[in-house]
This record gives sequence, structure tokens and C-alpha cells, in this order.
Amino acid sequence: MSRRALLSVSDKSNLVDFAKQLKELDFEIVSTGGTKKALEDGGVAVTGVEEVTGFPEMLDGRVKTLHPKIHAGILAKRDNPDHMKQLQDAGITPIDLVAVNLYPFKQTIEKPETTEAQAIEQIDIGGPSMLRAAAKNFAGVLTVVDPADYQPVVDALKAHKDDADFRKHLAAKVFRHTAAYDALISNYMTEEEFPEKLTLTYEKQQSLRYGENSHQKAAFYRKPIPSKLSIIPNQLHGKELSYNNIKDANAALNMVAEFDQPAVIAMKHMNPCGVGVADTIEKAWDEAYESDPMSIFGGIIAVNREIDAATAEKMHKIFLEIVIAPSYSDEAFEILAKKKNIRLLKADLSHRDQPDRFEEITVSGGMLIQESDHEIDQIPDFKVVTKVQPTEQQLKALQFGQHVVKHVKSNAVVVTTDTKTLGVGMGQPNRIDSAKIAIKKAMPKDGYENAIMASDAFFPMDDCVEYAAKHDIKAIIQPGGSIKDKDSIAMADKFGIAMVMTGVRHFRH
Repeated sequence: MSRRALLSVSDKSNLVDFAKQLKELDFEIVSTGGTKKALEDGGVAVTGVEEVTGFPEMLDGRVKTLHPKIHAGILAKRDNPDHMKQLQDAGITPIDLVAVNLYPFKQTIEKPETTEAQAIEQIDIGGPSMLRAAAKNFAGVLTVVDPADYQPVVDALKAHKDDADFRKHLAAKVFRHTAAYDALISNYMTEEEFPEKLTLTYEKQQSLRYGENSHQKAAFYRKPIPSKLSIIPNQLHGKELSYNNIKDANAALNMVAEFDQPAVIAMKHMNPCGVGVADTIEKAWDEAYESDPMSIFGGIIAVNREIDAATAEKMHKIFLEIVIAPSYSDEAFEILAKKKNIRLLKADLSHRDQPDRFEEITVSGGMLIQESDHEIDQIPDFKVVTKVQPTEQQLKALQFGQHVVKHVKSNAVVVTTDTKTLGVGMGQPNRIDSAKIAIKKAMPKDGYENAIMASDAFFPMDDCVEYAAKHDIKAIIQPGGSIKDKDSIAMADKFGIAMVMTGVRHFRH
């Protein structure tokens, strides 16, 4: 007994071969417009949809499949005698397979020159309607939305294994596909910052070996239109990225994008352990390495300039998990790639001024969404609140410290010069403990007498200022805003410390 398949696709990959195999399985092929032409050009006999409906396409193709003879043929329940009799009485042939993929809305809006009118023309109406109808009636209709499923469908039909589980699997894929399609459209058209309903969609990039720990399964999904500042999918060498690798690499990339001058970030467990800036990337590496030679071992390195051979030779001497750079010289790549497991990633930093506007964090039962923290006060906006004014070198160091501390887990306190971190204190339940950790890490380092201290939030007490003063810190930057700001200012004046307040907090939980 002959069966009917309706094929109407935008992506015509492997279409002709699929149709020919369906014909061999005794399917009649019904098709529309460009799909019909492609099949005919490929030597496949096709019935036009207008022959089925008895009605020509109209409105420039906007209306062609929206007809009872199509949708009744898809939606009729095969095990319902009344449904089947109604089809028979109306002269409607059941449709047993629907292969549809949708107008290329995503590909259209990815083009910078696309106008709103052009984007709207790529909103498919008939395609989602047919797919949803077929997926709803998966017990009687096979739905195919992905060309990658053409051969599995043919194989299942040949082996008579197109059972309920197989059909339900394909139907679920349809609903994921149409939901993602609608999400893209709604996000494109939405102008509100926080609309009453938020529909996000992600595409699977890869399965991961495990999550944060080896007993946790994990996968990596990315936005269908990725951020221009992205580490994915530009891995050039090394082992596959893990769950923790991706998190750390993303944190390092976002941090190195903060800096205009050559910069090197060493990241461990989502916190910087060494940050260096200089006139060259080699010197910046030296500064970052000297920041914490112990913690950089096994770290994730991000740089914002091409890696040259001299820098690569220094990196090669220690164990590193990941190196991220906008480019590598041929010699540098050859040096680093001698270690087969090191992951070498390429990241385009030319769009570093266009980071994601929002960030999403999942919580039990929901999701938090907020604007990303891109706010950094510039030096002219700093408010000096003490009697002592910061020197020019201290101002540079204070600015540098601000860029670093906003990427450290709260409570966050860092000690830096104007070119490198000396000590990083993070994640403590009170600020004085973070200050003690940062200062203890900084004390043995050369150049300590030029150090400043930066805090991501205000000092609730004057104890951090007092502790810093007793360890020769000469300048401090913090947001201010505590009811006890005057106590911290008085303590700074007591010890001759220059203190700058920015008015901008940078918590990172």
C-alpha cells in the first residue's frame, strides 16, 4: 500500500537521495516551491501541493500548505475510525511522513546588513504548523526536521523499526526545534530589557567527559548566535575541553578583554592568580608569572596579543592546562604544541568592546539574569577622600587593581603594583580575612613598597585600612558607601594613605 510523504525544506542537504529512498519504499512524494524543483531536477517524480489542495500558492508563497487537505491528512488519528471515515468522505489522503525544515531566520539575522523587513520575511508559518501537527500525531506520522535524521528514518522504515519510541524521539526533536526557532524570533523582536516572559535557547556544542567532578554528567551548550567574545569553537590543539576548563577559560577570556595594553591572565578555579601588563606580551608574561609562580602551575592562560616564540618558550617550561590568544606565530605554536595535551585556543578579541549584555545564572527552580558588569570608573572620575593625594604611579596601579578585583570572587581584595598582581584574597566570609590573605601573599615580593590595595566593595569597618597601613600599603581604592566610611577615611589619614572611592561596587558571587 502506497504511503504519502510531504517534503518542504529550506536546507536541501541530502534531499534528493532521501526522496529516492522513500520512493523505493513506495512513498508518494508531495512537495512545494523550491523543494519540488530541486527534487524534479534530481530526477524524482513529485506531486505539487497545489495538486493536492486544488488551490494555487498565493501571497508570494505565504499561503500554500495551510489547507484542510494537508492538515487533516497529517492530524487524523489512524486508530480512530471516525477520523479515517471523515478523510475518506472528504477525499483526503493521509500523510504518513512530514520532512520540513524552516526558513533560515537565524542565518538571516546573523548578517549585519539585514533589515527588519528582511528578517520578518524569514519567519516561517506553514512549516512550524505542519511540523507541530505531525509531532502531535507522532503515533501515525513520522516527523523529520533535521537532514541528519534522513538516513536513520530510512533505515528504521526498511527494518520496520519505526515504532512508537522512535517516532516520539523524532517528535520531541521537532518541538525543541520549533521552540528554539520561536525563541530566536521573540528575542529578535523584543525591545524590553526584562520582558514578562523570557525564552532562551541554546544549541549543544559538545558532550563533556564529566562535570565539575567525575561522577557528574555534563554537556556544553552555546547560544545559537554566540557572543563575539567567545572561546568556542576555536580550539587549535590538545585534549577536549572539560566542564571546568570551559568555565575557567571563559573567565580568563573575559578578564583579559579588560586591558588595552599587552596583558597576561593566569586563572585558577575562576579566580586570577597572576595578572601582568607590560609593553610586550613576553614582559607581561614575566609579570604574571612572578605574581604567583606556584599557583600558575596547571593554570589557564589568556593573553590579548599574538604569542611569539620567546613567550612560548617560557610558557613551555611549566605545566599549563590551556592557553588562549588571538593568534600564535608559527614558531610559537610549534613550541607549545610539543605537549600533546595542552589546549591551545584562538579567541577573537577585536570585538572585546561588545561583550554579552546579559549573563544568566541557573538556580534551583529558576534562573537569575542580570546586566553584565562592564562598569569601570576611569581615573578622572575617582574621588580622592583623604588628605594625601595618590601619585601618578599609584593612580595607574589603582586603575589596574580595579580591573583585576572585579573578576575575583567576593569578598575580594587584591594587592597590586601598576603592572602586576602581588596578592589575591577572595571568597572569604569577611573582608578583613580577604585583605590578610592578599597582603600575606604580597609581602615577600619585590616592589612591595609600590603596592596598592583594591577592594570590590566598601569596608564595613576600618580594620582593613589599619591592617593595610601596618603593612606599608600606600594607596587604596574602594567603592565607598558604608555608614562607617568616615572611620576608614580617618584611619587612612592617620597613617598617610591615599584613598580613592569610585561609587561602583563589583561583587562577584
